[in-house]
Amino acid sequence: MNIINLIDLHKTYGSGESQVNALNDVSLSVDKGEMLAIMGPSGSGKSTLLNIIGCIDKPTIGKYLLFDRSIDGYNDIERAELRNEVFGFVVQDFSLVERYSVYKNIMIPLSYSKKIIKSKKDKIEKVLSQLGIMEKKNVMAFNLSMGQRQRVAIARAIVNDPDIILADEPTGSLDSNMGKEVMGILKELNREGKTIIIVTHDINVASYCHRTIQIKDGKVDLELTV
Repeated sequence: MNIINLIDLHKTYGSGESQVNALNDVSLSVDKGEMLAIMGPSGSGKSTLLNIIGCIDKPTIGKYLLFDRSIDGYNDIERAELRNEVFGFVVQDFSLVERYSVYKNIMIPLSYSKKIIKSKKDKIEKVLSQLGIMEKKNVMAFNLSMGQRQRVAIARAIVNDPDIILADEPTGSLDSNMGKEVMGILKELNREGKTIIIVTHDINVASYCHRTIQIKDGKVDLELTV
């Protein structure tokens, strides 16, 4: 079942001589429960594509269907709700609030959620336990190791029980051993039914995925299926 359908997407920044074509005629479908890698050199359009999928950015031309509904039909408030409840974001620099505890960082998405949650405390402690960082819940973010930061970032991404996890270079700031741990966590989340889309330069990260697409000069250049 396709939950994401991108049809003939173009994304242009600037105008005239400074115009940059970040995406050129990209079409892509993603199935529910799929784990997809998006690879390509710097400046190829990978992160732009991920940002459009996550409703952070909009295509200049083309159609984006999410659960068979065109994104064009969503207003800014609805798009913000999608970002908070349908998507979970994991980024390379973690984007934690340094002066917040682990617990408070994970609480952030729940603070904006319209989902009915009986106990936010129970929900947070569940993901803390799942990610193996329960003992760190009262530690300030600036006191965490890189691996612990990424675990907190993943916990924050999944606490709202999103349908889709978007990860932009999730192992880029980690050593190889910690990178394997993080990819093991994402793989397990995929086995539990989460759809996961990962932007990466690392072929080892891509090897965890069911399918890899290669982006070059804003176009889908190659597609590989495991």
